[in-house]
Amino acid sequence: MRLRLAFSILVPLALAGCGAVPPTKPAERGARTAGSAPISVTRPDARQCHAELGQTGSRFAPLPDKYYGAGCSTTNSVSLEGVGGDRHQFAVTNLGAVACPLANSFAAWARFGVDRAAQQILGSPLQRIETMGSYSCRNVAGTARRSAHSRAEAVDVAAFVLADGRRISVRSGWNASQDEREFLRVIHRSACKRFGTVLGPDYNKAHHDHFHLEHGGGSYCR
Repeated sequence: MRLRLAFSILVPLALAGCGAVPPTKPAERGARTAGSAPISVTRPDARQCHAELGQTGSRFAPLPDKYYGAGCSTTNSVSLEGVGGDRHQFAVTNLGAVACPLANSFAAWARFGVDRAAQQILGSPLQRIETMGSYSCRNVAGTARRSAHSRAEAVDVAAFVLADGRRISVRSGWNASQDEREFLRVIHRSACKRFGTVLGPDYNKAHHDHFHLEHGGGSYCR
């Protein structure tokens, strides 16, 4: 009887000690916000993406996965408020939920493409990127196919504000002074190396005032 009692006590202790029933780590429980589901931080792809985004010096927060119906959703997304540059961090405005893999590409483009081009061509580092947002439950114009915006896998960029106060918008700068024209075309070509689809003013009238930057494995650049 004593032997059975000792066995019943020692076995659970041994299992706990060797990690057979590991405790749940705080980071794996999933943070909650009011009226939303737990954030999927335990998925390997999400953890890896968050780690890579953190290494860029970006300021961001993971967001809960959400499904809106009709083929629209935001999964493995983050709220991206700032991106690290060579000298300092610069802000990103009006972005909302953006898919984490796209956020990583965006952060790299902003630093190595936009910020450095601004310093070299315009003589001032980048201060802020103004966007028209990412997620929007809509189709590709003129089709029945869902846009990458319906999955937060595309960002529309409208303007760039420099540390010296200048604001270079796609709408007014695309055909403005030589320096502004060169700057916008250089960063457009730089975006084509990092995103699957890049659309600008030369594509069609609908893109006269912004760059459409889309995550994916393609190589369509206009």
